[in-house]
Amino acid sequence: MTEREIPLERKLKILADAAKYDVACTSSGSSRRGKKEHLGNTVSAGICHTFSSDGRCVSLLKILFSNDCVFDCKYCPSRAANEKERATFTSEEICRLVVEFYRRNYIEGLFLSSAVVKSPAYTMERMYEAIYMLRNKYHFNGYIHVKAIPGAPDDIIYALGFLVDRMSVNLELPTAEGLRRLAPNKKPKNLIRPIQQIQRGIQTQRVALGKDSRMERAKGNQYLSNSIFNEKNTSSVEEKSVFSIMEDAQKSVKKNDNVNRRQNDAAFFKEIRLERDIGSNIDTENSMSVATNSSIENSLNSNIGRRGRENAAMSDNTSQMGNGMSGGVESKITLPSHFLQTTEKRAGAQFVPAGQSTQMIIGASGESDFHLLSLTQRLYQQYDLKRVFYSAYVPLNDDPELPAIGTAPPLLREHRLYQADWLLRYYGFQADELLSSDRPNFNTFIDPKCDWALRHLEYFPIEINQASYEQLLRVPGIGNKSAGRIVRARRQAALDFEDIKKMGVVLKRAVYFITCRGKMKYHTPIEEDFITRQLIGTNQKDNWKIEHPTTYRQLSLFDDFNLT
Repeated sequence: MTEREIPLERKLKILADAAKYDVACTSSGSSRRGKKEHLGNTVSAGICHTFSSDGRCVSLLKILFSNDCVFDCKYCPSRAANEKERATFTSEEICRLVVEFYRRNYIEGLFLSSAVVKSPAYTMERMYEAIYMLRNKYHFNGYIHVKAIPGAPDDIIYALGFLVDRMSVNLELPTAEGLRRLAPNKKPKNLIRPIQQIQRGIQTQRVALGKDSRMERAKGNQYLSNSIFNEKNTSSVEEKSVFSIMEDAQKSVKKNDNVNRRQNDAAFFKEIRLERDIGSNIDTENSMSVATNSSIENSLNSNIGRRGRENAAMSDNTSQMGNGMSGGVESKITLPSHFLQTTEKRAGAQFVPAGQSTQMIIGASGESDFHLLSLTQRLYQQYDLKRVFYSAYVPLNDDPELPAIGTAPPLLREHRLYQADWLLRYYGFQADELLSSDRPNFNTFIDPKCDWALRHLEYFPIEINQASYEQLLRVPGIGNKSAGRIVRARRQAALDFEDIKKMGVVLKRAVYFITCRGKMKYHTPIEEDFITRQLIGTNQKDNWKIEHPTTYRQLSLFDDFNLT
């Protein structure tokens, strides 16, 4: 049966099911099926959820453009060697699905990824064609998140950035050695290149609009001297830091490689140097503008459907921005004339306004938590990513390089990494504080903040009525909101344990690390082994639920799972 002979409903079932392993919107590994007289299940594919900046939950149609992949990545269910049913949407079919589902109020947006069909260039062309048609022919104004295909031409990725809300590029495996073993078609620098390009486009546009070059972060970070997003921490990040983390022996990436790369990029970008008055922290190596969208669209319209776009050239007509963006400093930034003319008129005219993200597979290539977290921190600092997602590897392919089929996915480890990621983004921690080369993995039985506190008992206990906001955030059981409430409330009167409990402090974790009015709640020895045993007992039920998401049992009078 040819591609066009497959019924649309069958294509949807195949390609929605194939997309469920991409966790850019959700976590992975759960397989709870639907039950009679129950609502919902985690197996049925097709709809996922994300959250808008104002907290709304947005339902997305989550599909692949195609699962007919020419690559043979050993961990991937769509690998070329697998004997499975293949399908590919047409652009018209994607548009029809999105519009019809939207009219029925099933979805509010689209999440579109794809296997590599024929070549990265061909695949990206087809995806661009679908999104362009959806925006312009069907006038769809909803949320769109698209996965950029590494190896695709820069002009297509750039043009697509003006049509979508978010873009992401999956790093897949966090080590170069893992990529060599499990995904030989993928190279670290090829994965990083589109991330760099998207970052430059976002920064260029933000500065041109008079904003800071880096995306806004949680307001609480301004009070945290050690935040990874502080200027002193982001400005010291080196160009090659992500490469050096992915592969310490990346000796082949020399200075002249960077020169060659910039020369090759000259058709798409013009280097810009920003004055500090504009509010930019862009490294001169990373500070590049992008060419006009009108020339890109002309190039694309004449080449959609062709192969070999890798060597396509783009015209060099650019539209110069005027003076006076900030303090009368002349700007050398160039922006597409298309953007300048229609920013307030056309939906999607901003370049990737919701930022970019990436995903890493956990547990397939033997990486440590320290390696993952160090790479995550560098991605946030160097490329200003909005989110880094982690996907616990679910064994689906039989290969000696991979965990055996039937091996449980490391869901608890994935959960701890998300918690650690939260500490990086909101609590002022850095990767080398949480872990080290001597202690490279978290104790999965307790959360990362507890793990850090137990290794730094010299800082505890702290007095609730005297500790700074930054110190309070480092206490297990105290979050951003409760720390803020404590700081405000203690101006009026000294606080005790009952007061802070009402403010949201989780005392079952915090009591081992704090005093109120000079006293601890209980007579507790400040000793690592003792506190660890207490915390593990407290977390045992929650840990078991995370590791066994598909296990259900009838309520019993007996504690046969020893969970109390």
